Amino acid sequence: MTDPSLSGGPPAALPMFDLRSKVAVVTGTAQGLGRAMAQALAEAGADLVLLDLNAAGNEQTAAAVRACGRRALAIAGDVTDFAHIDSVFERVDREFGRIDYLGNVAGNARMAPAESMSLEDIHYTFHNLVISRLYTCQQAGRRMLAQGRGSIVSIGSIAGDRSLGRDQTVYGMAMAAVIHMTKELSTEWAGRGVRVNCILPAQVVGDNGLGPRMQADPYLADTFLRGIPRGRFGRPDDIRGLSVLLASDAADWITGACIPMDGGNLAMNAGGGLLAPIIRKHLQANLGG
Repeated sequence: MTDPSLSGGPPAALPMFDLRSKVAVVTGTAQGLGRAMAQALAEAGADLVLLDLNAAGNEQTAAAVRACGRRALAIAGDVTDFAHIDSVFERVDREFGRIDYLGNVAGNARMAPAESMSLEDIHYTFHNLVISRLYTCQQAGRRMLAQGRGSIVSIGSIAGDRSLGRDQTVYGMAMAAVIHMTKELSTEWAGRGVRVNCILPAQVVGDNGLGPRMQADPYLADTFLRGIPRGRFGRPDDIRGLSVLLASDAADWITGACIPMDGGNLAMNAGGGLLAPIIRKHLQANLGG
């Protein structure tokens, strides 16, 4: 059986998920969730504009997209720089003439106890996760509204829906703003053909700082896993199916949705992950361990 990714699109039996003729702009594509999203869209037939600060990693993703028989334009730069975003969409206009999908994946944050978080770090976190993403949504949205159709997906976090503690007050506030941005934009734009949705991951282990954090804290892995009924951490590839669905005509009536990708964390109890270190403390106190 021929691999559909090598023939330039999905199998004929799945026309709802066929992304051929569509152009997708995805941020944070040098690694992790952004790379997995971009590759999944390419395998479904989309051409890709790839945005990341890491030029070398971004080119590797572009090579994977081209191996699927799709066009890839890799652009290195800072997506929090408004002038850079302006230039990116001007180039999209020149080279593709349309945009059908925006994946807002990139977004750094700084974390510290709430009482010691500096104003500089607060501004940095909100600029990265909220303001720059809204600006990118505006640029993509204007073009999609003119076309009469399009799909925007932002990566949020379960931290924007429930308080997780662990020095994440400002991060959680910013992700809550991403969730509400999704609801507001979807309400304004749905009647004009533009769908806006959000994916809320729990702990995804990949090319990010989560692995080193768990290595540094002997309780952290158990704390996270106790809050995930599925029993494992997320992987970047877990986003592939959702990405294709939300980009495709199969999701034509899905907008304003904030979809957990969390192994059941929110369904169980977002605070469940806090139990492990508490239990350890009680056992040590009671057993003298």
